[in-house]
Amino acid sequence: MEKILNILQGVDRFVLALLKAFAILCFILLTILISANVFVRFVPVISLHWFDEIIELLYAYLIFYGAAALWITREHISVGDWMSGRLIKSPMAIRIYRLILECLVLAFALIFLFYSRRLTDMALDVTNVFAIPKKVLYSCMPISGIVMVVYSLRNIAVEIAGIKTGEAAHP
Repeated sequence: MEKILNILQGVDRFVLALLKAFAILCFILLTILISANVFVRFVPVISLHWFDEIIELLYAYLIFYGAAALWITREHISVGDWMSGRLIKSPMAIRIYRLILECLVLAFALIFLFYSRRLTDMALDVTNVFAIPKKVLYSCMPISGIVMVVYSLRNIAVEIAGIKTGEAAHP
């Protein structure tokens, strides 16, 4: 059992590192492109007519893959857990409260996955300049939705295991 857990932790680290690296790369490219666009507006040496398409793609990928990375580390939804330790003192009550939160989060992730998949499937056109299929642009949403669902299920399993063993919740 411990070997399986070690493998799963390795997969977690790999997926998290991949999502973080991709989000950082998108941020760097956005910074470069936006800076170049500002420069070109003052010193018109070239035309960046393709600028909007790439910026839209990079923003979408940055937002959704970044959100999925935060989902893995439970930092994205930690804002909603302001009651643990403050208003709820019992370790078992905290676990039950977190289980309820995780179930609500899973419901959101499933709804997001369903509609983002639907939107991606309905995108049949291409972008104007590069003729990139809109499915490529929208693909980050169902992919990050899958990551969110998988890690929400993991978090639910962790909370249920904590309830069964009576282990105190981590802050």
